[in-house]
Amino acid sequence: MTKSQLVATLAEAGGVSRKQADDVLSSLIDTVVKSVKKGDNVKISGLGIFRLRKMKARVGRNPQTGEVIKIPARKKVGFSVAKVFKETVLGTKPK
Repeated sequence: MTKSQLVATLAEAGGVSRKQADDVLSSLIDTVVKSVKKGDNVKISGLGIFRLRKMKARVGRNPQTGEVIKIPARKKVGFSVAKVFKETVLGTKPK
């Protein structure tokens, strides 16, 4: 599903115009990006959690030469899927 298809679906479900639905969706995306960039977790019930993950520096190997290389510390964006979402999509039953 593309963003325009999502906007159309939201507009129809909410009984609002496509422009209003697009504005709300854009605001949601901007808010999530800004919050995660600051280091705050964003939990959307029924969907999942967006978070900033800090990866430690480590030692790795070049697979072609076998040479030891240092991999620097860095940040990654992570998303954990909500249990309810996963169970609904995969059709598994809760225990």
